[in-house]
Amino acid sequence: MVMQNNLSALEAAYRGLYIFTLVFLAIMLVLCLIRSIRGPKIADRIVAVNMMGTMVMVIIVVLSLLLKEGYLVDICIIYAMISFLSVVVLTKVYMGIYRERKIREEGTEEN
Repeated sequence: MVMQNNLSALEAAYRGLYIFTLVFLAIMLVLCLIRSIRGPKIADRIVAVNMMGTMVMVIIVVLSLLLKEGYLVDICIIYAMISFLSVVVLTKVYMGIYRERKIREEGTEEN
């Protein structure tokens, strides 16, 4: 009986820790969203989007632990691949825009 109470107290402590972690990550996610909207540079926005992807992955893993559902970890792995590809595409688009702007600036300086 004593062991059962200790186990339930430990589970309650873990549950509280998981919920606190989820709330903290949600607040940080909102702050990253604000950073990705406000900038000031495109590189800051790309880093903020990457951080948001990472935090969402951590949220999914914490939910997996909280709900005791193992399949959520598989969803997290799929989300990690999609997040990685989106950051690569965003960086590629940004580099293309940067190159075009640089070429235009060099063309106007010569004239």
